[in-house]
Amino acid sequence: MQVPTAQSVLFKAMCPDCRGRFELAAPALRLAIGRTARTTFYSFTCPDCGAAVRKPAGQRIVALLTNGGVRTMRLHVG
Repeated sequence: MQVPTAQSVLFKAMCPDCRGRFELAAPALRLAIGRTARTTFYSFTCPDCGAAVRKPAGQRIVALLTNGGVRTMRLHVG
């Protein structure tokens, strides 16, 4: 059985600026987990237009991204 690597997992994404639809490998995405749903999001750079994209991430998205090898940062407030 072959274990998927971060490079082999692809995530479907869409850019709200140019409306481009594409697939991104885990290294192209970043996940930030905050204390609330409002401060939990994922981000990427659109490969079509170069826009910085930031989208909210609910529990299901967080689970999919972390299991797929996306880099995760926990946001802490002192």
